Amino acid sequence: MNKSPSHPPEAVPDLATCDREPIRIPGSIQPHGILLSLDGDSLRILQASGNAEQLFRIPVENLLGRRLPEVLREMNAGELVDAIECAALDTNPVYLASVSMAGRAYRAVAHLHAGRVIVEFEEAATGQLFDGNVSFHNLYPLVRTFLDRLQGLETVEELAQMAAEEVRAITGFERSLVYKFDPSWNGQVIAESRGPGIESYLDLWFPASDIPAQARELYQLNRLRLIADTDYKPVPLVPALDPETKAPLDLSYATLRSVSPVHIEYLHNMGLRASMSISILRDGKLWGLISLHSRTPKTVPFEVRVACDFLGQAFSTHLAAKEGQAEYEHRLHLRSITAKLLGYMAEEERFIDGLINHPDELLALTAASGAAVLFEGNCRQVGITPPEPAIRALVNWLSDNRQAAEVFRTESLPVEMPGGEWFREDASGVLAVSISKLYNSYVVWFRPEVIRTVKWSGDPQKPVEATAKGMRIHPRKSFEAWKETVRGKSLPWRPSEVEAASELRNALVGVVLRKAEELAALSAELQRSNKELEAFSYSVSHDLRAPFRHIVGYAQLLEDHLGDKADETAVRFLNTIADAAHSAGMLVDSLLNFSRVGRAALHLMDVPRAAMVDEIRQELAEQEPATRDIVWQIGRLPTVQCDPVLMRMVWLNLLSNALKYSRKKAATRIEVSCESTEDWHTFAVSDNGAGFKQKYAGKLFGVFQRLHNQEEFEGTGIGLANVRRAVGKHGGRTWAEGALDAGAVFYFTLPVRAVATRHDLTK
Repeated sequence: MNKSPSHPPEAVPDLATCDREPIRIPGSIQPHGILLSLDGDSLRILQASGNAEQLFRIPVENLLGRRLPEVLREMNAGELVDAIECAALDTNPVYLASVSMAGRAYRAVAHLHAGRVIVEFEEAATGQLFDGNVSFHNLYPLVRTFLDRLQGLETVEELAQMAAEEVRAITGFERSLVYKFDPSWNGQVIAESRGPGIESYLDLWFPASDIPAQARELYQLNRLRLIADTDYKPVPLVPALDPETKAPLDLSYATLRSVSPVHIEYLHNMGLRASMSISILRDGKLWGLISLHSRTPKTVPFEVRVACDFLGQAFSTHLAAKEGQAEYEHRLHLRSITAKLLGYMAEEERFIDGLINHPDELLALTAASGAAVLFEGNCRQVGITPPEPAIRALVNWLSDNRQAAEVFRTESLPVEMPGGEWFREDASGVLAVSISKLYNSYVVWFRPEVIRTVKWSGDPQKPVEATAKGMRIHPRKSFEAWKETVRGKSLPWRPSEVEAASELRNALVGVVLRKAEELAALSAELQRSNKELEAFSYSVSHDLRAPFRHIVGYAQLLEDHLGDKADETAVRFLNTIADAAHSAGMLVDSLLNFSRVGRAALHLMDVPRAAMVDEIRQELAEQEPATRDIVWQIGRLPTVQCDPVLMRMVWLNLLSNALKYSRKKAATRIEVSCESTEDWHTFAVSDNGAGFKQKYAGKLFGVFQRLHNQEEFEGTGIGLANVRRAVGKHGGRTWAEGALDAGAVFYFTLPVRAVATRHDLTK
C-alpha cells in the first residue's frame, strides 16, 4: 500500500493507555517454571506461584511463611540450600544449581531486587538444538567462533548480520532480526537470519508504538526476555500482594515474568508462538534489539540464554567501538575545519569575512548545503539558502521563542515554525548558533528537504478502540509492507556537527570577538615551540650518528682482531651487531632528513619535471640487476616552480618505492603522469607491485608507518613522511590508492602559481 501523509513517520496515537499497563507487576508468571519470593534477610517464602505444588508436593499455602532452606532440606536438596545461602545476589539472575526434585530435573536461578530474593525453577527440558546436553562444551565453540569473527568486521551492518546468524544458530529459532531504533524510537530491521518458508522483514520499519516507553525502559534494565508459548495461561502469585509491603511483587528482572496481553495479541497477529529478545545497549542506553521468532512453542535453557546475553554484550561492545571510532574521527576532522576557520577569521579585519570568504569550510563544518551569517545588521549568504527576508524572519522567530537557546537545530522546520513551509525545499533542516546576547546575531546552516519512502511493516498507526475497561490501543493485525512518503524533513544533524557548531560559537563569542590578541600571541608561541621541537629533533638525530658508526667500525675491528680465533657463532654475533647498528644509523639519517625538510627554507625556481624524473630513473635503473625487466612509461610533465632539492627527494622516494615494491613481479611496469588544471598540477606514480589494503592508506604518510614486514621489503618508514612534508611546504597535498598485490598509485599536487607555506595542508 502507498500513502503520502502530511505527518512525519513518528506521529502516532496517544500511547498513554499502553504506558499504563502494569508490565513490571503483572501478578503472574509464565507456566514453564515456578517462582518463589523470599524475604531478603530470613529467606522466608512470602509469595509463590500457583503451580509450586507440582515441585514441592505440598499445597502452596503450606509453603508460605517457611524458610526455603528448611523446605529444601526436607526434599534432600542440600546442594541448592548451600547455593542460596552463599550466593552474592543482585538484579542479574545467577545460576544456583541443577537439582532433581519431584522426579524431574530443574535449574534454579535467583536474583535480588527491592529486598526480595526471587528464585525461579525451570524444568530442564530437552531442546531440539542440544538434545538435552546443554553444557559449556556445547556452547563454547559457538561463542568462540562469534568472538573470533567479530574481529574482522568493519561495519555495523556486518556486525548485525553476524549477530543475527549466530544467535539463531545457538537458539534454534526460525527467524532472528537485529532491530535498530532511530531518535524517535521507530525501529528498522538492519539484519536478518531466517529458515525456509519464513517471511522476510529485512529493511522494514516498525513504529515506536510497537514498543511503548515503559517497555523500552524494561528492555534496558533486563537485557533478555523469553516468551516460551504465546498460548500460555498465566499462573498467579499467591498471595496476590506481598504480605509485608501490601504491594504487587516487582518482576522486572524475572525471567518467568508474565507478558502484557496486548503484546501477546501482537505476537499472535504475527503468527508466532514463541519469541525471545536480547537488548543491545550503547553507552548504557537502548540502541536496538535482537528479536527471535518461532511459529511453535520453544523453551530456551538458562545456559543458552546466558550465552545469548554474552553475545549481545559482545555485540554492544564492538558496536560502541565501531561507532565511537567513526564519531571520534569525524570530530577530529571537524575540529581541523574549525581551526582553519579560526585562522581565517584571525587574518581578517571583520571576522565574518573569514567565514564568508571560505564557504567550503563553513559548509563542511556541518555538512550543510547553505549558510548565512547575520551580524551588525548585515546578512551574508553562501551556498543554497532561502531568500534574505525569509532568513531574517527565521532569526526573529528564534530570538522571540528561544531566548535561552544558544544552539538550535531541527530536521523539520516546516513543522516547528509557523509559516515554515516557505523553507521546506531549501531549508527543512536548520542548525543555528547565537553569537550575541544583545543583538540578533547568528550563524545559520541549512539543509534541503529530502523526500524519502519509508517501508513500514504494516500501517504504523495503531487504532484506539473503546472497551468495557476504557480506551485501549489495539495491536496491529497487518504486517504487510506499507509505504509512506515523508516530506518536509532533512537529513538529521549528527551530534558531532552540532558540537562543532557550538565550538565555533564559543570561539566567536569568547575568542575571536574579544581575544584576538591572545590568539595571535598563542599562535606565535606555537610557532616558537615548533621551531624548538624541530631543533631538538635535529640535535638528537645528529648526535646519534657517531655512536652507531663507532659500533659498526669496532665490530669490524673486533672481527679482524680475532681472525681465525673467531668461530662461526662469534662471527654471526658480530655481523648481527654491525647490521643492527647500520640499520639504526640509516634510521637516524632518515630522521635527520625529516627534520631538515621541516626546517629548510624554500628556494623556488622553475624546474623541468621531465628532466628531473629522467635523471632519477636512470640513476635507479643502474642500481638494478641487468636481468630485471622494467618498463617505464613517462607522460608529459610540465615545468613547475618549486624547490629543486626537496622535489628531487620527493621523486626519488616515489620512484624508488615503485621499483622496490614491484621487484617480485616478473615484469615491472611504472607509469608517471600529470594532469593540470588552472590552479593545480596533479602528479601520479603508479606501479604493478605489492600494493596495500586501501583502508590503511591513511597510515602510509606517517612517520614509522609501514604496511609490509621489514624482512619482505626493507625501509625505515620515513620516506613517505618526507614526501608529505616537502609537498605540504609547497602548498600541495598527498594521497594514495592501492589494492593488495595489484599495485599502487601515489599522487601529489603542486600549485600552478607557487606559494611557499610553512603548513602541511594534508593535516
